[in-house]
Amino acid sequence: MSYRAPVKDMLFVMKELAGIEAVAQLPGFEDAGLDTAVAVLEECAKFNEGVVAPLNWESDKNPSSFKDGAVTTTPGFKQAFRQFAEGGWQGLQHPAEFGGQGLPKLIHAACCEMVNSASISFALCPLLTDGAIEALITAGTAAQQSLFIPKMIDGSWTGTMNLTEPQAGSDLSAVRTRAEPQPDGSYKLFGTKIFITYGEHDLAENIVHLVLARVAGAPEGVKGISLFICPKFMPDGQRNDVHCVSIEHKLGIKASPTAVLQFGDGTAAKDGHGAGPGAVATLIGQENRGLEYMFIMMNAARFGVGVQGIALAERAYQQAVSYARDRVQSRPVDGSMRTAAPIIHHPDVRRMLMTMRAHTEGCRAMALVGAAAYDAAHAHADAEVRQQNQAFYEFLVPLIKGLSTEMALDVASLGVQVHGGMGFIEETGAAQYLRDAKILTIYEGTTAIQANDLVGRKTARDGGAVALGIAGQIEATEQALRARGSQACQAMARRLGAARAAFVDVVGFVAGRSKAEPNAVFAGSVPYLMLAGTTVAGWQMARALMAAEDALCAAAPDTDAAFMQAKVATARFYGDHILNKAAGLRDSIVEGADAVTAMALESF
Repeated sequence: MSYRAPVKDMLFVMKELAGIEAVAQLPGFEDAGLDTAVAVLEECAKFNEGVVAPLNWESDKNPSSFKDGAVTTTPGFKQAFRQFAEGGWQGLQHPAEFGGQGLPKLIHAACCEMVNSASISFALCPLLTDGAIEALITAGTAAQQSLFIPKMIDGSWTGTMNLTEPQAGSDLSAVRTRAEPQPDGSYKLFGTKIFITYGEHDLAENIVHLVLARVAGAPEGVKGISLFICPKFMPDGQRNDVHCVSIEHKLGIKASPTAVLQFGDGTAAKDGHGAGPGAVATLIGQENRGLEYMFIMMNAARFGVGVQGIALAERAYQQAVSYARDRVQSRPVDGSMRTAAPIIHHPDVRRMLMTMRAHTEGCRAMALVGAAAYDAAHAHADAEVRQQNQAFYEFLVPLIKGLSTEMALDVASLGVQVHGGMGFIEETGAAQYLRDAKILTIYEGTTAIQANDLVGRKTARDGGAVALGIAGQIEATEQALRARGSQACQAMARRLGAARAAFVDVVGFVAGRSKAEPNAVFAGSVPYLMLAGTTVAGWQMARALMAAEDALCAAAPDTDAAFMQAKVATARFYGDHILNKAAGLRDSIVEGADAVTAMALESF
């Protein structure tokens, strides 16, 4: 099934909800208004629809392979990546001084959705490279930046993130890769890293590994971790002592090579291709501050993975709609047709399609509004405004990552259900989206890790101040809805008000009891994330509802009435079928904690 980028919806959100014209008033973004967004998104859509999307099905059947230490990617990936780099897509949001285009994250986020809808396996390589570039821009020296960033932006080199080790999964305090200082100021790395996305491949000349390791004598725990740059090939072309031992055989995203990397075992020297033992690396920033720097990459990647969830949901939705229009089965229950009809006529199929659509549009709106806040946090002239937007963006990141990926799994599952028995057959392609979706709730921090972040750093730490500030903005939207006469706005006001009240109750519960009763609070951490994310996404859908109604009332010649009417219907559905679950989530969090921990461990 072909992919068509939802450019119209993206531009609607950018204009009406994310405020792209306000972003274009920020220093450095003066040329990045709506007209620029239209031009960039249309070109991005053309590339991804025509070049990347056709590779997705083939990549699942013919994934990356490993032999004699080398990885061969899916046929077509190398050529597509070269076109991706030559088109300037890798440098879209990065500074012009390094060869990038310096566009706001708001535009970049929409483009990221497109490439991930086209093929998540392909898009993972530039996603990790973006994170490496951001880490170096923030913490690298001028020499490191000038050496590595331009090569990553032009696609000659790519970037990776090396955290996980066999004995250290999400608990980075257990990292044991060691870094030995050398007389020339460099370091040599020794250790094993696992689950390294695009840790080895044939798309580019070189791979720049960002690696967490411990210097001898460093403190135990996360306070003793440093961050290093360790390229596959040194600047002089010599092979570094880091190599791929194997790649994983996975449930989904099969074309994205997930590597086991060995640092410092002398393989390069044994093969006569380089020095060793010890993988030569340079320190980023200061010793023992590596986790702080790596979190720059991780937060960028967490936002990016949330966008991946939206992208996959969009692709699954499009395929489900296409199938539902073509598949003829059974007469409509209302007797409107005497013969069997396309299944899109059946109420439950329409319910499933509306659920897929509403979830996807709600999370897209939340993500793009978050991207605009990021832009203001980094570029606004007023320090207080920067701080407010930074707090808002940081609160949204676990919601964007957690909710968008969990909903992607649900949406992909519904996509299979719409297909019926044919959805369980690989040849239809629906099953690939379900398999690919599962990893999104796991990598870059599981949903529980996002929820723990939301509870600890984003709610308890400030006594719920940022969360309650968001609740105040939601309440203002409720008042605006109530001031309107339409049935859709009145219904949405009721649903949004109930969700906000549930959210405020839970914020008070989390902020007030996280220290005294941590088990009770963390037992409901994931439901809290789902409640917060659903409410914030619902808030954006409520704003979209009003904007669409305004456009219909204005009836300007260029208004797409069908699009605006569909937006009103989708927002109303979100309120009646998704936001209405907020009260139940509130009850399970505030009143259901005891049930989580009541059973004796030996009874499991």
